[in-house]
Amino acid sequence: MRFEPASQAPAGLAGEHLWLVFQGGRILVVDDVPGEPFPLLRDAAWLGMEELSREYLGRFDGRGVFAVAVPESAQPPAGYRFDDLRRLLGQADDLQFSLAGRAFQVLEWERNHRFCGRCGTPTQAHPQGERARVCPECRLSSYPRINPCVIVAVTRGDEILLARAQRFTRPMFSTLAGFVEAGESAEETLHREVQEEVGITITRPRYFGSQSWPFPNNLMLGFHAEYAAGELRLQEEEIAEAGFFRFDDLPPIPPAGSIAHALIQDFVSRCRARGA
Repeated sequence: MRFEPASQAPAGLAGEHLWLVFQGGRILVVDDVPGEPFPLLRDAAWLGMEELSREYLGRFDGRGVFAVAVPESAQPPAGYRFDDLRRLLGQADDLQFSLAGRAFQVLEWERNHRFCGRCGTPTQAHPQGERARVCPECRLSSYPRINPCVIVAVTRGDEILLARAQRFTRPMFSTLAGFVEAGESAEETLHREVQEEVGITITRPRYFGSQSWPFPNNLMLGFHAEYAAGELRLQEEEIAEAGFFRFDDLPPIPPAGSIAHALIQDFVSRCRARGA
């Protein structure tokens, strides 16, 4: 296991550590060093930027990993730049992107839980070292939270249903996705979201895999499913256009590194394997 998570740095932690430094939604990366996108230093103070917070995440390849937040006014030192976290997709490997996403989510949680959500008292670190903020007045403990979402590749023979969301700023098509609501199972969410967004029904949902998606703190649960019945009828406030596309004639799709890309490519590979 290349990454071993932890919430407290061990005593005597020495050597160079991996620093995941965030300025809002942008992360500090190294210029033009293939395979090494993040600073590897003994201490982030060398970067010369004020730290708003620091969280220990664990060990990666035997090195300590720290998440650091810096002010919007911070300037990167020579040889580094701040880059949008989404740009790491397809540039960093899957584990590096996962680490960066974990760092971003932990820093956002820490920033958003400085005060108790029940009584408004300033919170404190958990006394036993758990990753939690504790209210000294009412004792409410706040842990990092994730939002479960489903994402589904709906297929019909050699075709896959792809849609372009209204929020997409470029002509990219993806699989359908949506948040799990209170009281729902993932399978119930699949049926509801597909029905709401494109007006059709599905059958035979099959779990594919999951991905942590730090925009801002989602857990994507990926499924395959098959078209059952109905005509496409779009939820116009959400979906700009949608259609069934043959596996060998797809529109622009999400980049490698995303679970949407993996779902689509899995379908394409199976179609090619059977000589469709």
